[in-house]
Amino acid sequence: MEIEVIVNGEPHRIAEQKDLQSLIDDLRIAEKVMAAAVNMEIVKKERWSEHRLREGDRIELLHFVGGG
Repeated sequence: MEIEVIVNGEPHRIAEQKDLQSLIDDLRIAEKVMAAAVNMEIVKKERWSEHRLREGDRIELLHFVGGG
């Protein structure tokens, strides 16, 4: 069964029991993501594999860009 979540403003259909780390891996952006928030709450990186996603979750995946 699938659920719908919003990732950085875009809808995504994912497996019902997916965790945050698996989503990041599936999107092939693991090396870029520095911070993640689900429903406006920061999820610490060490908890990504434990954090189960739910229908309607709003996920923001952030990376830092250097510049001057």
